[in-house]
Amino acid sequence: MNRVFVCSCFGVTEEQVKSHAEAGACTPRQIASACKAGTDCGGCVRRIQALLGRGACPRRELIDQGEPSLTVELPEAA
Repeated sequence: MNRVFVCSCFGVTEEQVKSHAEAGACTPRQIASACKAGTDCGGCVRRIQALLGRGACPRRELIDQGEPSLTVELPEAA
């Protein structure tokens, strides 16, 4: 298998970034939350941005409209 590393600090591959993007991560910050890529030296952030591009992203549309990008149901406090 040919692995192309995007983030050498955390060993994150291009395929992993693409997989997180397909799961809904639209920004480098969301990729960082998913796998830590871009949170150490920062040298891979531009590569992550290039992989994400400006393609269709359901949450990006919500963000552009001023809506929250993530909706999480929190349990009620006991």
